Amino acid sequence: MTYGGEPSASARTSVRDEARERAKELRDLHRKKDRRRKLIVRGSVVGGILAILIVISFVLLALNSPGGRGPLNMQSDGIKIGEEYIAERTGALAAGADPTPSAENPADVIDIQLYVDYLCAKCGQFEENNGDSIRAWLESGAATIEIHPIAVLTTKSAGTQYSLRAANAAACVAELSPDSFFDFHDALLTDQPEEGSVGLSDDELVARATAAGVSNLTAVEQCIDDGRFRSWVRAATARAISGPLPGTEVEAVVSTPTILVNGEQFNYTAGFDANEFRQFVLRAAGEEFTQNATPTPTPTPTE
Repeated sequence: MTYGGEPSASARTSVRDEARERAKELRDLHRKKDRRRKLIVRGSVVGGILAILIVISFVLLALNSPGGRGPLNMQSDGIKIGEEYIAERTGALAAGADPTPSAENPADVIDIQLYVDYLCAKCGQFEENNGDSIRAWLESGAATIEIHPIAVLTTKSAGTQYSLRAANAAACVAELSPDSFFDFHDALLTDQPEEGSVGLSDDELVARATAAGVSNLTAVEQCIDDGRFRSWVRAATARAISGPLPGTEVEAVVSTPTILVNGEQFNYTAGFDANEFRQFVLRAAGEEFTQNATPTPTPTPTE
């Protein structure tokens, strides 16, 4: 053994071999990381494309399905409810026909439109925080609300298609007991089933209709059991997510709830603050509404 001086040839060879081996290991590691990165990127792209294709397939399937007519009183793909919760009567939308926008309101009556999925937790939150204001405006004649039930979460209820069944039940009430619709709508958004659960059974939907005071209950129950308007719900959902929304300049529904006031979309923040919505209504409605409408609570601007 020697100390100091130049390393032997065999020692230098060993160091070079170790360096080469380490360099090879690093190259192999970088190649593996690069392959993983490419696979992740490719998977994300493919996943995004599949999600888009699923939506497109749903729209094309619904739009090309012969289906059946829509419910009475929903010729616009929604039911319009006015003073004292009285629904506007219309004919049924023929299978394959385009929805007809509802007639415009008088200048001093605000027009609220709501696209809702009854499994959507945010839809329930909006109703909980703003339902009292909307009820007050309806009772006083200060506003109308047009409710469009859709089913974008049909696959999110453990195979029971709850969104589709709930929207069908709403369509049954719109046809057979239209003046009870708002109360039934409220009942579906109260104590909602959670996304991913099986949702309410058809019998439980009938029980909520009973609690909401729906008339023609036997006929409503039969309509729910038969799934009479399921094909219309699919078609109406496809029309909503492909757009445009009837009578508005809004391109399409991209999330629920979608809320329009005099045709202008309400871009809500988390929590659906009731005062935020009232302020939006005031701005959208203009001075005439604030002077003539007397709902309780009256929407008033904040400092």
